[in-house]
Amino acid sequence: MKQPNRVIVSRRARPAKEPLSHELIVKTAYELLKKEGISGMSMRKVAKALDTGPSSLYVYVKNLQELSSYVLDHGLGELVLPELTDGDWKEQLFGALDSYAMLLIEQPGLAELSFQAIPIGTHAFRLNEHLLAVLHKGGITSVSAAWGMDLLLLYVSSVAFEQAARSKHGEEHMAAIRHSYQASDPVRFPLINSLKEELFSGDTVSKERFYWGMEVIVNGLVQANGLQRS
Repeated sequence: MKQPNRVIVSRRARPAKEPLSHELIVKTAYELLKKEGISGMSMRKVAKALDTGPSSLYVYVKNLQELSSYVLDHGLGELVLPELTDGDWKEQLFGALDSYAMLLIEQPGLAELSFQAIPIGTHAFRLNEHLLAVLHKGGITSVSAAWGMDLLLLYVSSVAFEQAARSKHGEEHMAAIRHSYQASDPVRFPLINSLKEELFSGDTVSKERFYWGMEVIVNGLVQANGLQRS
């Protein structure tokens, strides 16, 4: 019986695989983060996506924690910061932080990652330098500027993470939480009951509550900076 013609494809004819590199590993991990969240960015999954073994990744990154730092910095490369001007320094500060918040919300997994890693690289440095420059413009310097920047970024990350979680779970989940607070026992929890509307207030469209929080932090920094100098 005549055998059908078999086409033998040489391995040399296959498309050349891009050489493994630090940049390729970080980019691949970032794409997995956007698709699957934190759980998709394991060393095993990154290696599988690159058609290699996990051990080969450790030539370029020490561990998952270091990779997370580089991935977060890579994500910050998409951040568009407003131009520094001679205008009101608070407006410029809040504008930069708002842009940061929007990036974390729009890119799945990035907000959660910001809690687990400190970014390493020029994109993170660019954001830090921008915020420090605006704080210095407002007269906030030295320790108050350094610690204050960290506090502001942590606040923004928490707001972004909460917003991303709401989008993921839907409004029904949030409505159920709100109902549970409104139905709390007024005898056992009198303060919660008296503030049951205020606890969930704050216009999300105008970001009233978000900006209020930043204002509180900045006012505290201004006061702390004054105490530091005296």
